[in-house]
Amino acid sequence: MKPTLIVLAAGMGSRYGSLKQVDKLGPGGETIIDYSVFDAMQAGFGKAVFVIRKSIEKDFIDVFADRFLKKIPYEIVFQELDLLPEGFTCPDDRTKPWGTAHALWVCRDVVKEPFVVINADDFYGKEAYQVLANHLKQYPEHDSNNFAMCGYRLDNTLSEHGTVTRGICSINDEGYLQSVDEQFNIGRDQSGKIVSYRDEGNLVLNPDVTVSMNIWAFNPSIFQLIEAYFVKFLEKHIQAPKSELVTPQLVDQIIKEGKGKIKVLHSASKWFGVTYANDKPLVMQKLKELTFSGKYPRTLWI
Repeated sequence: MKPTLIVLAAGMGSRYGSLKQVDKLGPGGETIIDYSVFDAMQAGFGKAVFVIRKSIEKDFIDVFADRFLKKIPYEIVFQELDLLPEGFTCPDDRTKPWGTAHALWVCRDVVKEPFVVINADDFYGKEAYQVLANHLKQYPEHDSNNFAMCGYRLDNTLSEHGTVTRGICSINDEGYLQSVDEQFNIGRDQSGKIVSYRDEGNLVLNPDVTVSMNIWAFNPSIFQLIEAYFVKFLEKHIQAPKSELVTPQLVDQIIKEGKGKIKVLHSASKWFGVTYANDKPLVMQKLKELTFSGKYPRTLWI
């Protein structure tokens, strides 16, 4: 059974300043999504699922209709605020999405096979998809709770143009994730140290610590766990306008309650992304270098 790729592309990218999911960054006008889908298909994935908002559907299809949408099986799923488990109603004043765990939950009816989930605006590199696909081949069962993630060094995931949020990973001697500690406002201070800026005092972080960049490998059994945790989340936080349930929080709960294991895998590929508009030139340069070094064809979809 070939795995599926889920691409989370519902965010507007407020810090970036535009709809970065469709921004042309490659030398042939490719988006990061183009590279992600290309790498996944090369690694043996059989289908892609794109999680977007209904309001950007036309833009999304206009950009990708003549690219991979003609070449691969795919589904489009909408992440909307009012799509909640039975018994819950979205507050009228809610504007913020419910988080990446909710974005996964809305895929439950179209994904019946093992899958990898990624952010639309992150470049993970082709080796990341291959190592996760290899892991899923070992645990093809629908109800297997042997999950995985691809981790990256913290100092390779920073932006020169602002702070970022990263899931700091604690890993045991067998290579399994023990916890994910979400740290906010991470950047370099004037001395070059990597710190998480906090009101109560800055926390210095180890530059080579492994962080989660939200590239996970799951089996369909995860959807039942997501719904159970999401219901508990809504019972407590539905009236909090900025509350959200993100995948690292979900994974942390699964580990603590012994309901699944997360193998931490690593890739020789370099991560990069476009958190801020000023990140764009560097990303364009890196994609150009990868293309002209022969890592990618000059035009991906010919």
